[in-house]
Amino acid sequence: MRRSTLVTTVAAVTLVAGLVPSPAAQAGRGRPVAGRFRHLVVIYQENHSFDNLFGLWGRAGGERVDGLRPGRAAPQVTQAGEPYRCLLQDDVNLTSPTPLPATCADPEHGVLASAFVNAPFRIDDHIGPDDRTCPPPGVSAPNGVPKDSAGAEPGGCTRDLVHRFYQEQYQIDGGRQDRYVTGSDAVGLTMGYYDTTRLPLYAYLHQPGAPRYVVADRFFQAAFGGSFLNHQYLIAARAPVDVNGSTTDAGLHSVVDAAGFPNASYPLYHPATAVKDAQLTQACGPAAHPGLACGDYAVNTMQPASAPHGSGAQLPLIDDAAYPNIGDRLSAAGVPWAWYSGGWDDAEAGHPGPLFQYHHQPFNYFAGYAPGQPGRAHLRDETAFFAAARAGTLPVVSFVKPYGAENEHPGYASEPDGSDHLVELLKAVQSGPQARDTLVVVTYDEFGGSWDHVPPPGAGGPTRGAHDRFGPGTRVPALLVAAGLRRSGVDHTVYDTTSILATIERGLGLPPLDTRDARVNDLSHALAGRL
Repeated sequence: MRRSTLVTTVAAVTLVAGLVPSPAAQAGRGRPVAGRFRHLVVIYQENHSFDNLFGLWGRAGGERVDGLRPGRAAPQVTQAGEPYRCLLQDDVNLTSPTPLPATCADPEHGVLASAFVNAPFRIDDHIGPDDRTCPPPGVSAPNGVPKDSAGAEPGGCTRDLVHRFYQEQYQIDGGRQDRYVTGSDAVGLTMGYYDTTRLPLYAYLHQPGAPRYVVADRFFQAAFGGSFLNHQYLIAARAPVDVNGSTTDAGLHSVVDAAGFPNASYPLYHPATAVKDAQLTQACGPAAHPGLACGDYAVNTMQPASAPHGSGAQLPLIDDAAYPNIGDRLSAAGVPWAWYSGGWDDAEAGHPGPLFQYHHQPFNYFAGYAPGQPGRAHLRDETAFFAAARAGTLPVVSFVKPYGAENEHPGYASEPDGSDHLVELLKAVQSGPQARDTLVVVTYDEFGGSWDHVPPPGAGGPTRGAHDRFGPGTRVPALLVAAGLRRSGVDHTVYDTTSILATIERGLGLPPLDTRDARVNDLSHALAGRL
């Protein structure tokens, strides 16, 4: 494993820790962070596109949510651009002729037997919320767990789906949204969706006495790809640079083919040239694909250099003085905040749970939050969030990251069980003394490999918004929940993950971290007329 020692000046560490706030920065103290709300809670769930999870929401406050409707799904196409007749499946609970009878075949396009035509399908019809299809914690099941097999646990889990930087750009296909199947290791599962109305979250928000909410149905993941990169965008609005990328880490660069694809192992994609699916962007130079990001940017999962971390290539510590994050900004302004993570105390003590995800801890990649540094005190266990919510001592800004078993991630977590935990988090806020003064933003880090019908900004479609070579990517679920809202509804404003940063920065008078959060819409649009 690689490590890099970062030399940081005492002055820089002092600024990061917020021990000497500037007079200008202190202006953020005492101001509402969003609208009239003085507390913001961000609950960051895992790996679902909007259509996959919220596609059947229907209406909110009498306003229509832009979700799944007949005729909206462009047929998924092959590598050559020809539409499939059927969806190939490799989740063990969706394959044909067993366990599902074959009703469709498309052998010329690599589909010998299927129970699914080329269209979105409801996962609940085949894998129910109580079905025993989940692996034991920490057990890998690449194609899922056969229903009711030995050791299978309840929860209705599916297999995981690929969600990586270059693959997603191929899947989006210039806004046509028609290569999710071809560009995935999970093939046809990309077109699956859940019955939104059966989710515990939906049931909670529609019961008597529930807080009002706003569905943001134009909210996109900030960056293409997976959890690692989008967690970095959540707190820093940029892709981190591997400072060793041109030297000791040079072998970590991706290599793509003429279509921009980096992987040769998927069922329906076959590159004509050598490719490499690695941690960094492609190296810049004459051989680089001209339409895609290049350089030493870490875009697929790398481990933090600070403990706790797993095995594999490590990203050298990020210098907060050069590349600050929102925690640095808040600390410098004297604004109380915390990152609450499920399983953090155990992981920091050296005995992490089997589903603790190291790359879901973005502050741990920064020098100012390394063990022994002042910023470390802002990294807390999720149990401390529940205690603060009950006691009415939530800080101005709270980020909440559930433990792996409770974050809704396909493959290792149950969707309904994760939604149950999300409801517990919401109830903790709503039953606490700060409820009417707290805005909760619920969103998902990225699409998890699942299709969505709305093209993101910059993809060539009708969606207009800030974009660059790193994103935004696929649309993801997003909700604003607060007892202090006067009515529920739908907001069609275009946002991405960095809109959360923009909300904090503009609400508290803090400077933007990078170009994206400086340009995106903040969430004040969703609150307009509802306070």
